Amino acid sequence: MKPPAPKPNALAWLAVSVLVIALDQLTKYWVLTRLPEYTAIPVIDGFWNWYRTYNTGAAFSFLSDAGGWQKYFFVVLAAAICGLLGYWLSRTPRRDWKTALPYALVIGGAIGNVIDRLVHGHVVDFIQWYVGDYYWPAFNIADAAIVGGAIGIAAYGLFSGERKPDAARE
Repeated sequence: MKPPAPKPNALAWLAVSVLVIALDQLTKYWVLTRLPEYTAIPVIDGFWNWYRTYNTGAAFSFLSDAGGWQKYFFVVLAAAICGLLGYWLSRTPRRDWKTALPYALVIGGAIGNVIDRLVHGHVVDFIQWYVGDYYWPAFNIADAAIVGGAIGIAAYGLFSGERKPDAARE
């Protein structure tokens, strides 16, 4: 008797990660070759600018003035997170897109920003949203993928409807 065939895992969703990396790096190449530094270029007046800037830290410039060691910290952290999410993808059924897609988005975004850190020593940001005098910190495609993936992971975890048995009732 033959053992049952293994079910296809979600590693095929890494194609989404590759797409995020490619789109992120292509847009950053465009930014580095076409946009002036630190100059707002309106896209939608009163809401959205192209604005080329750099971030040596993480979200909201966290640790940006730490002296340089943070570059290696963020590279190692991203590698660990990508490794863990990749492992989880390998154990996720391929058809489970609500789990696989957010993991793939985070992996692609993290790798896109790691490439920047290793090549440039900082992350290239260029999307700036604002309303009136309130400006959201500039970000990039990789950042958007990470945030979208994190929201997907949290939302599916909170609202999937799957309940663990209550140990107190057993």
